[in-house]
Amino acid sequence: MWKSILYKEWLKLRWIILISTALGIMAVGSLFLNVQHDFLFMGAMTYWYNTLFLGVQYFHLLKYVPLVIGIAIGVAQYFPETVNKRIKLSFHLPINENKILLLMMLCGTTTLLVSFGSMFLLFWGLSAHFFPQEIVYGAIVSVTPWFLSGFVIYFFISLIVMEPVWKYWILYGLIGYAFIGLYLEPSTTGGYEPVVLKFALLTVLLSLSSLFSAYRFRKGEM
Repeated sequence: MWKSILYKEWLKLRWIILISTALGIMAVGSLFLNVQHDFLFMGAMTYWYNTLFLGVQYFHLLKYVPLVIGIAIGVAQYFPETVNKRIKLSFHLPINENKILLLMMLCGTTTLLVSFGSMFLLFWGLSAHFFPQEIVYGAIVSVTPWFLSGFVIYFFISLIVMEPVWKYWILYGLIGYAFIGLYLEPSTTGGYEPVVLKFALLTVLLSLSSLFSAYRFRKGEM
């Protein structure tokens, strides 16, 4: 039974994980092509000076990429389940309903981890190739909340899509917008260092939010 559920999730996500990972890697590659170009025309020392003392963020184009990937994976996974309330078929299986939903979330979260992990490691490696350790550390601290925002939007999409009452969609959307705004708040390079671990913990807590809408969905709340 569990294998059947995993296979169903794989069928929904197999293309989106390949496309999102490929586009994410291309985005990181394009980012460092620009860095290489600027190195050639400005010189490494000038570019490093601009980054350290003038606040130039060479990674700023990466800001919304994880957010878009999180939206794409969330919609691809959960929207088909709500068409004609197909997910209710899963909830009638002889398996605990919460376990089914948690397994679905685990599949989606794993998909995000694969996509974001590939991007993050590539970003880290190329940053270390072009920049000294101080700049790399600040960049890693700065982009980490952006990657976490991809998980947050994924969890809120599951919360909204599984919600049976449209009025709650607006409420959840506004709450999600407020939370995501925290992760994407403009900051100096490395400025998120005091709160990055708190953001990670908050993201884990938000992952449980969709259980509430799923409960309402399967009970037919109106």
